[in-house]
Amino acid sequence: MSDFEVPIHFTDAAANKVLALVTDEENPALKLRVYVTGGGCSGFQYGFTFDEKVNDGDLVVEKSGVSMVVDSMSLQYLVGGTVDYTEGLQGSRFIVQNPNATTTCGCGSSFSV
Repeated sequence: MSDFEVPIHFTDAAANKVLALVTDEENPALKLRVYVTGGGCSGFQYGFTFDEKVNDGDLVVEKSGVSMVVDSMSLQYLVGGTVDYTEGLQGSRFIVQNPNATTTCGCGSSFSV
């Protein structure tokens, strides 16, 4: 699948960090799961976890030999977005750049649509 067909993008930095973490865990079946839940200071918040499963309806985006999965309910809030990995003064973390978010909070992990 080429990038222009994918509804959510997975940066090289994020894929490389997933690869490093999966290698450390010695479990090549692990995938980065990105999801949206209710809550946070702006109404919704992003979540990240590692998962071995791909469920029915999940979108799988592969890059650099690793996979990111997004469930269909979360994907509706993330279409056109980018999952990235950053290291800075606020620490190291996965982030979502989401064009659908009308407001975000200072922590960057909460948004509203």
